[in-house]
Amino acid sequence: MVKNLVVGAGFSGATIAYLIASKLNEKVLVIDKKDHIAGNCYDYHDKNNIMIHKYGSHIFHTSNEKVWEFLKQFTDFNQYMHKVIAVIDGIETTIPFNINTLYDVFPNSLAQRLETKLLKQFEFNKKVPILEFKKQDDEDLKFLADYVYEKVFLHYTTKQWGVSPTDVDGAVTARVPVYISKDNRYFQDKYQGIPLNGYTQVIKNMLNHPNIEVKLNTDYKDLTENYERVFYTGAIDEYYNFEFGELPYRSVNFKFEEYDREFYQQNTVVNYPCNYDFTRIHEYKHYLNDKSDKTVIAKEYSEFFEVGKNERYYPIPKDENIELYNKYLNKAKEEKNIYFLGRLGDYKYYDMDKAIARAIELFEEVKQNNG
Repeated sequence: MVKNLVVGAGFSGATIAYLIASKLNEKVLVIDKKDHIAGNCYDYHDKNNIMIHKYGSHIFHTSNEKVWEFLKQFTDFNQYMHKVIAVIDGIETTIPFNINTLYDVFPNSLAQRLETKLLKQFEFNKKVPILEFKKQDDEDLKFLADYVYEKVFLHYTTKQWGVSPTDVDGAVTARVPVYISKDNRYFQDKYQGIPLNGYTQVIKNMLNHPNIEVKLNTDYKDLTENYERVFYTGAIDEYYNFEFGELPYRSVNFKFEEYDREFYQQNTVVNYPCNYDFTRIHEYKHYLNDKSDKTVIAKEYSEFFEVGKNERYYPIPKDENIELYNKYLNKAKEEKNIYFLGRLGDYKYYDMDKAIARAIELFEEVKQNNG
């Protein structure tokens, strides 16, 4: 008899499935509604031999040694360090807004004056969330704060979240800092890179265990068997048939375009905070340095999630949404054999490493209870 059911074959599900199969030597059935493994990390080689990230760019980065060592069992990484370019006032420059950005967008004399004041006011290499940065007394820094808020944050956040930035949770706004640094990288984690054979292959390697069976195109609601433990990485509100109401999410629509030239843009991701309806353009061949005479880009449009129409991407972290989620969580605690995890199960904006870390922690709990 299969003791364990894992719903969802993304990083959360694959991690918990592998640990149960390998450490507890128990059988695990992994199911997914999609026709492929790897969830929203799914990637594939297209006809031009370019590795396409179907659901938007995924860059692995972590400072968690345990997660890095765990993942290294299943893949090698390149040394890709993510940088983001934004078009501000028609100028391509670095995001997050840093000291180098000052010199890209302002006259040299003004940039020098602002740099001097920034270094006097803040520690070097400090990230200051934009809403905190706006609390300035100095006239020059006030001007800078208003400029960054308008040109980098306001319109992009409104496009991405569909609401005014004042209605967006601080955990989200903290992801858009002013960086008192000359470090142009988007992430400063110790470990960064793209799996050399792609994310789908990583998940495939994790699920390649004699104790694991995988069934795709399979909905949890259609199963009739009983399982000792269920690990559910789908949406917690859907599991309970939206008993207390729907948890809101943002979704993303990617418009793919192919071009008969080597490159479309100089960088993997270019943000358009103030122009166009899309938030950014991804060009995938930069990640693994794929060689092709053609290139593929994806324009990213944010939209609200609607059941049956699109995919859930980002939980919307507002007080009333967390309150609603807690109703579902309390209901889940009444059941002994169901465990929720992942972005949708925990209703949290996890990066990949955080999703893996959460699955590892949950496994440790299960193992303890097992003993």
